[in-house]
Amino acid sequence: MSLALDLQFFAGEKTEKATPKKRQDERRKGRVAKSQDMNTAILLLGCFLSLFVFGSYILQHMTAFFRKSFTEYIHWDVTNNSVQTMFNDSALQAIIMVAPIMVIAIISGLAANLLQVKFLFSTEPLKFDLKKIDPIKGAKRIFSIRAFVEFLKSLLKITMVGAVTFTVIWINKDQMLMTSFLGPEGALKFFAKVTVMMGFSAIALLIFLGVLDYLYQKYDFEKNIRMSKQDLKDEYKNVEGDPLIKSKMKEKQRQIATRRMMSEIPNADVIITNPTHYAIAIKYDEAKAEAPFVLAKGTDSIAQRIKEIAKEHKVHMVENRSLARALYAAVEIGEVIPEDYFQPVAEVLAYVYQMEKKA
Repeated sequence: MSLALDLQFFAGEKTEKATPKKRQDERRKGRVAKSQDMNTAILLLGCFLSLFVFGSYILQHMTAFFRKSFTEYIHWDVTNNSVQTMFNDSALQAIIMVAPIMVIAIISGLAANLLQVKFLFSTEPLKFDLKKIDPIKGAKRIFSIRAFVEFLKSLLKITMVGAVTFTVIWINKDQMLMTSFLGPEGALKFFAKVTVMMGFSAIALLIFLGVLDYLYQKYDFEKNIRMSKQDLKDEYKNVEGDPLIKSKMKEKQRQIATRRMMSEIPNADVIITNPTHYAIAIKYDEAKAEAPFVLAKGTDSIAQRIKEIAKEHKVHMVENRSLARALYAAVEIGEVIPEDYFQPVAEVLAYVYQMEKKA
């Protein structure tokens, strides 16, 4: 009893790697190894690069908008039409300024996901599931080891990013104190330079953390989709079919094929026998084939059944041990006999035709 329980326990223990079908099923459900930290890092990198590239473009449009506001809009009377016009113009200018950043942010987000999971579209996570709002399972998720690991990751990320940005500020603290002696343009350039340094330093750190997080997510995903030996057996049954059912189906197909074969025996010209172990039914019909072909064949009990049906329908039987063995091994049912056996088979058929003429 104890041994049976131990075997059952080990059979249910998930120790085997997931099969390709299991991986495909998980992917179909939208479950893949993916790091959100990597997505965030690539998204921030795209946004900073867009600011770096399109900074002058945004500054130009912003300056033009402010100039127009303080030279034209300030003199307008406050009416419904004037307010609507200013609002529409302001919204259009905001869209024009933000559009390049938004486009690059969308491209960066798509690229981050494609790099990790390639193209994947699944509606499975959007389906309503009562298990997702189960308070007990929700509490288990909140106080699980995975949640604790995620908390530690977030804490580590905030600490390291804070340390990097503080280091950049500390390195430039002397110049920062001297900005009071600079003009507005010089001060803006300095703070822009420091901001870019902090941004790219934080992004480099986030990418490094994202790579580590992706490796952890992949390890955790592989561990969660492991299968037990029983799971492998069940999957094999689902894919290939239950071996017992498959054997029964094959037996049924074999019986149907045998019945069909037996129904063709009365049409045979001759049965070549061994005489007890082999029986080959031969037919020659110029309308169907250029040479004699095999209608049925069998060994032992099937051979005896072929001979019984042949006797019932008065089909000639000729004993030729070597020819019967050779034809059984070389020709399948419905196939024309090979050229090597034309001569001996022709002699048998000629003998049968002579016997029929005499009869």
